[in-house]
Amino acid sequence: MAKLPVPISFNWDQANLEKNWRKHKVHYKEAEEVFLNKPLSIRKDITHSQKENRYAALGTTNNSRELYIVFTIRKGNTLRVISARNQSKKERRLYDKEKAG
Repeated sequence: MAKLPVPISFNWDQANLEKNWRKHKVHYKEAEEVFLNKPLSIRKDITHSQKENRYAALGTTNNSRELYIVFTIRKGNTLRVISARNQSKKERRLYDKEKAG
């Protein structure tokens, strides 16, 4: 599991803000909540890490919405969210399994 920088800060690209809302109805503040709540599962996204290291996070918002988030860690240890959406059934099963320990 990847280690997140402490303290956590975010750097948002305006196009990604709009895309995540338009396509998946995920507000950027809701996506940020996932990184502050437990449990949080993070894995390196090897498939999409050609130009930069990308990670996938499975977690929940303050309202218990289960999200799948793709992000990168930029200079200054800021998180840049690339995509945020609801977890698929397969991802939810994996997340539930990891929550159970």
